[in-house]
Amino acid sequence: MANDQQILTALEIKALSTALPLWHVEPAGAWMKREFLFKDFLAAHAFMSQVALIAHAHDHHPNWSNVYNKVSIQLFTHDRGALTLKDQRLALAIDALLV
Repeated sequence: MANDQQILTALEIKALSTALPLWHVEPAGAWMKREFLFKDFLAAHAFMSQVALIAHAHDHHPNWSNVYNKVSIQLFTHDRGALTLKDQRLALAIDALLV
C-alpha cells in the first residue's frame, strides 16, 4: 500500500475531482472542500458527530464549521500542507454517511 501521507500528484488530483464530484478540489491540490445542507441545526449537529467519530478513527481531523443547517468541511493533510490519500479516504467515508 502506498504511503497515505504522500502528496497527491497532478494526475491523482484530477482523478480525485472525478471520484468525488461534490467536493471542490483546489486545482493545485492544496485542499478540498464540501458544504453540506441539512433540514435544521440538530440534523447538522448529528452529522458532525458522525464525522467526528469517523475522523478520529482515521486519525485525520478536518477543518470545519457549522452555521445553523450548513456544515463546511475542508480537508488537507496538515503535516504535508497538501492533499494526500488520507484526505481521499476521509472524504469517501464522509460521503458514505449520506448514502
